[in-house]
Parts: sequence; structure tokens; C-alpha cells
Amino acid sequence: MGRVGLTTERLVHAGAELADEVGFEQVTVSALARRFGVKAASLYSHVKSSDDLKTRIALLALEELADRVSDAVAGRSGRDALSCFADAYRDYARAHPGRYTAARHPLDAATAAASAGVRHARMSRAILRGYDLAEPDETHAVRLLGSVFHGFVSLESAGGFSHSAPDSQASWEWVVDRLDGLLRGGPR
Repeated sequence: MGRVGLTTERLVHAGAELADEVGFEQVTVSALARRFGVKAASLYSHVKSSDDLKTRIALLALEELADRVSDAVAGRSGRDALSCFADAYRDYARAHPGRYTAARHPLDAATAAASAGVRHARMSRAILRGYDLAEPDETHAVRLLGSVFHGFVSLESAGGFSHSAPDSQASWEWVVDRLDGLLRGGPR
């Protein structure tokens, strides 16, 4: 029987908070047990291992990110949808750096197929409908957006843009504008 008050959901949320504080790589069952003032063995009735805990945090992060993006792009299309999608992605990474890293945690095929990552991919394709892309261009565009947004956010979070002008917000807006132009069929 698990310790009173400890549930899988509570542990996963606490693990996500810990990831935001100390980094996703530092999250372990032992670190989480210390946070609750219990022995690690007390948590194993709720999570199987540190990898199981990390997978559950990844699933939570994917769900949260998909919810944010969904709310941001609802009723929008074209450049407006692209901008809101991009901003929701970047804002989540800034607010929850550990969870953002968790969203990149490798998942087995069955877990990935049942995760909110699928919903996120569908939303990516939905915003691209405003650009009239046929396959395989739509798939290339999904990969382009993910690569650009992840690359920018990763460099920005590592301080890569903090020592030069213009500021990163101006560059972010420039990037989104250029992506919009590219997706509309601008010069190749």
C-alpha cells in the first residue's frame, strides 16, 4: 500500500516541478523521495523506476504543450495561427524548461502513439492547411517548423542570444515572418 497522500499523479506533477527547478536530467526517484521526505522504496508502488517517472513527466509535458498550442491556435489560420503556435511553444519552453526537455524524452512506439504528441502533430498539420501544401511538402514543413522552433528555443535558453543586438524577440518575429513567407511559396 502506498504512503497516504502519495499518488502517481501527485508524484508526476512534483517530478515535473523538480525538472523545471533542477533540470530534467537530474530527476530520479531518489530525488523525488527526498522532496517528499520519504524513502525511495515508498514511491515504487506508484512508479517503476526513474525512467518510468521520466516517461510519465514527458507525457504530462506533451499534454500540457498540446493544450497550450490548441488554445492558442483555436479559430486562427495562416500567419496568425503560425505565430500563435510558435509563441505558445516558446512560452511553454520558457515557463517550464525541465518539462520542455521532458517533452523530447524518447518514448517507445506504443507510448508515443498514445501520447499527446500525436495531437501536437495534427495541430502542426492543421495550421499548415492555410498554406496549401501537398505531400511531401507538408511533412517537410512539419519537420521544418519543429526544427526551427526547437533550435531557436534551445539556443535562447542556453543564453545564445543574450549578448548581441537585436534582441531575441526581434529575431523570433523575423523568423516567424520568414517561415510564413516560405510556406506561402516565396522565393526558393
